Amino acid sequence: MLVHLHIINFAIVAHLDLEFDSGMTVITGETGAGKSIMLDALGLTLGDRADTSILADGQDKAEIHATFDLTDNVDAQTWLVERELSNNDSMECILRRIITKDGRSRAYINSQPCTVQDLKLLGELLIDIHLQHEHQSLLKKETHRRLLDNFGGLEKIVQQVGQIYAALKTAENELAELKKVTGEQSSRLQLLTYQASELSDLNMREDEHIKLAVEQKRLAGAESSLENCQQVLEILTDSGDSRASIADSLARGIRHLEEIDDPQLHGIIDLLNSSRIQLEEAGIDLHNFTEEFQIDPQRLQEVEDRLGRIYEIARKHHIDAAEIPQVEHHILTELSNLENVDTRLDEVTNLIEELRTQYLQAATTLSKKRAASAKKLATQVSARLKKLGMSDTEFAVNLVPLKNPFGRHGQEDIEFLISTIAGQSKKALNKIASGGELSRISLAIQVVTASTTKAPTLVFDEVDVGIGGGIAEVVGAMLRQLGSQGQILCVTHLPQVAAQGHQHLLVSRLSQDDITLTEITRLITVDKVSEIARMLGGIELTAQSMAHAREMFETAQRD
Repeated sequence: MLVHLHIINFAIVAHLDLEFDSGMTVITGETGAGKSIMLDALGLTLGDRADTSILADGQDKAEIHATFDLTDNVDAQTWLVERELSNNDSMECILRRIITKDGRSRAYINSQPCTVQDLKLLGELLIDIHLQHEHQSLLKKETHRRLLDNFGGLEKIVQQVGQIYAALKTAENELAELKKVTGEQSSRLQLLTYQASELSDLNMREDEHIKLAVEQKRLAGAESSLENCQQVLEILTDSGDSRASIADSLARGIRHLEEIDDPQLHGIIDLLNSSRIQLEEAGIDLHNFTEEFQIDPQRLQEVEDRLGRIYEIARKHHIDAAEIPQVEHHILTELSNLENVDTRLDEVTNLIEELRTQYLQAATTLSKKRAASAKKLATQVSARLKKLGMSDTEFAVNLVPLKNPFGRHGQEDIEFLISTIAGQSKKALNKIASGGELSRISLAIQVVTASTTKAPTLVFDEVDVGIGGGIAEVVGAMLRQLGSQGQILCVTHLPQVAAQGHQHLLVSRLSQDDITLTEITRLITVDKVSEIARMLGGIELTAQSMAHAREMFETAQRD
């Protein structure tokens, strides 16, 4: 349910905050006052296209926020959760749209950026807008199917049929793949067997090539490493050419300094003693290292052969060496599947037969229930249409069997048909009905189906065009009845309809500093009567028009 609408710098609306209640809200005002501006702004939050012409003069951007209460709208709650757009545990959902003067548009759902298509998809779960020339939802066969199934309380069996259909399609796709594999099985099996054997012989461990590369580098440079170590060792120890080692020379230097009686040299002597000790230890350790160091050309050859084999296999499979274990796993898995393909082929074939049997049983039951619900819906809608002044109109629900008896939503297409002239054959709505007739047909359907489904917010813009008198009163009564079970927003120019509203919004124009602005006011009872009187008798209110308006309002409000 729409609970709040916030508009800034949209067309001739500078700033507007509107609160909405459940029930029927009527929107009235003089011609040209801008009654549809509010609906146009709401439409932007539901994904309508936008351009810079909607910006108020001299403004850089327009912004619209629409807040909805989703407490009774499970479909919208589920949609948001699936896309991680829900507003935590809150049942509140805020749609936001910003249009800037450079033509850019930004959209948000619960403060998270989204696409305009996201707004459109969510908007279809929140509001059904019925405009004079825009009856998209009623012209879609998908809508016809949904309305009929909701009316007949068939949601569970429709879901069951859909689930069986999905499982059947999955099994059929697997069968096609298995048959394809069977045709290529011999050559593929031979190749995979060879590859699996080759990889098994290789028996490569994870990251083995990295460790081998490190070892190869060490072994290849062994002679050079030993030579370098020996040279350093000669420097640290007696070189053999009558020169003392570094440690011995340093010891003599320390003794010379110790003979000097100067406290400032004590720290230097300590540092030199420490260095001498470290040099002696380094010499001992380096000596031990060179004694134990081995040059192993045989191991070097083994490492290089192993690395060569690993890289050779990697090149054959067009992969990095690190990917060899994963490739081996995939080959073994595919090989196992191929070796068991005949068994799986039989299993899937039997599964498909079982699913087809289950589908036909469930779909046949669904078709029978739909046929019964279609007759009931057609009868009730036709009766409502006659009350709406369409006395010669006959409404029907046509169930057309599919060429393929296995469909996602059952075995038939569902289409609403209409004839508006006595004796005329029934045809699709878009072939027969005019804009005004579509509005009343939609109204009749919504009233009939409202008892079996929680209707979303419904918007009717000028549904009363071309009618008047008693029929207008019937239209108003139907809208009020529908509003008692949900939320209705109705733009109207007929007092008979306006009198039926639970809430009343008045749209008016005002001039301020040579600027024309639209203002929307929520009326209290006495103002409602005055507005109805204006709609009855013109701008100047008379005692007679006020009395008539009061009587009309009080009569309509008795429920």
